[in-house]
Amino acid sequence: MSRLLIKNGTIATLGQGGRVLDDHGILIENGLVRRIAPLEELSAVEAPAIDAHGKLVLPGLINAHMHFYSTFARGLYKIKPSANFNEVLRNLWWKLDRALTLEGSYVSALVALLDGIRKGTTTFIDHHASPTSVRGSLSRIAAAVQESGLRACLAYEVSDRDGPEVAKAGIEENAEFIRACQKGASNGDSLLRGLFGLHASFTLSDETLKKSAERARELNTGVHVHVAEASSDEESCRKEHGTSIVERFAKMGMLGPRSIFAHGTHLGANEIDLLAQSGTKLVHNPQSNMNNAVGIADIVNMSEKGVCVGLGTDAMTCNMFEEVRVATWLAKLNCKNPSAGFCEALGALFSNNAHIADEYWQEQKLGRIVEGGAADLILVDYNPPTPLDSRSLLGHLCFGVAESAVDTTIVGGKVLMKNKQLQLDIDEERLAAQARELSAKVWEAF
Repeated sequence: MSRLLIKNGTIATLGQGGRVLDDHGILIENGLVRRIAPLEELSAVEAPAIDAHGKLVLPGLINAHMHFYSTFARGLYKIKPSANFNEVLRNLWWKLDRALTLEGSYVSALVALLDGIRKGTTTFIDHHASPTSVRGSLSRIAAAVQESGLRACLAYEVSDRDGPEVAKAGIEENAEFIRACQKGASNGDSLLRGLFGLHASFTLSDETLKKSAERARELNTGVHVHVAEASSDEESCRKEHGTSIVERFAKMGMLGPRSIFAHGTHLGANEIDLLAQSGTKLVHNPQSNMNNAVGIADIVNMSEKGVCVGLGTDAMTCNMFEEVRVATWLAKLNCKNPSAGFCEALGALFSNNAHIADEYWQEQKLGRIVEGGAADLILVDYNPPTPLDSRSLLGHLCFGVAESAVDTTIVGGKVLMKNKQLQLDIDEERLAAQARELSAKVWEAF
């Protein structure tokens, strides 16, 4: 039996009825949280211990929309200036993803995953594109996920922009990977899951959408797709199809609790209602939206209408603490009200992302510390200068914890980082050198 005891820290369980506990410990057995109890009740437990004195113990963080391959865009200086979002796609992302090899997909993912460990992000929901190396790409990324010890839900971005054969290959890549994940889950694999990935309405024909939606339903899974990221996406849909994006997707049967619609920066009132009624998840990516100058998603209005709004980074960072602070300021600014947006932004990360993860890892109970749930925990350096309890927790998370260092990262009871040092058998210098070599070849496309 594999055991680990976390003691002497302050525990914030999050989740329904979340508690802030002092003088308690967490007993981990076989990858699960076995007990959360006062320290005196755990004093007789024989297990290796981690002393969390001076630290806040939190559930591992979840990134609900990520692009691992964006690692290779870091520092890229040979990009033609872009005047709008469509030009950003043509001048940067569609050149970069076409130059990706299978090995590039693996290496770029592993770099991001290791950064996630350092930032306390233990679960990623990723969206991949490599049009010249479609088949086998998700398996290569999955290998990086398993090597890192983190959890990830992967999808391939189906699009018609590179022709019908590439679109067909993307459909098959999704289907094959989802089947493999479902088989793995039935055999106890708790790290990997799959979604059916699609790019966006304006790069998808009705035929491709119909085929993809049918395959997703056959596989009993949802879709992961960009929705109304820029106003041009909505304008294109209304011009070409005579309807809004969400209405178009609804007709194809793509809405539902297991589907993730990323961005939603330009959704209309009826589209928001459709998301709420269907239980479709909307993932907000504030830093990316600002970087691309596409607008601000109205997460306060969406939340009030009953949409489950989660938080992602769209690969701008692996640091969810950084992203949630930006989401908070942006929500206040969008509402022109300093008292608005705080609970909606913090709730997206610390509550709703767990609801999103439940659609794929229901038994693991990610995003909260609960007996019987997965032992995905992070220890953050934090000695609160003011009272810390369930009433003040969100304020501490936003204005204090978010600027503190993650000391320890644990997934499924396995210690991936301790005392800020990775505990993995990975040569990071060699990995960085390999990433530089592969990314330099990708940059030749510019």
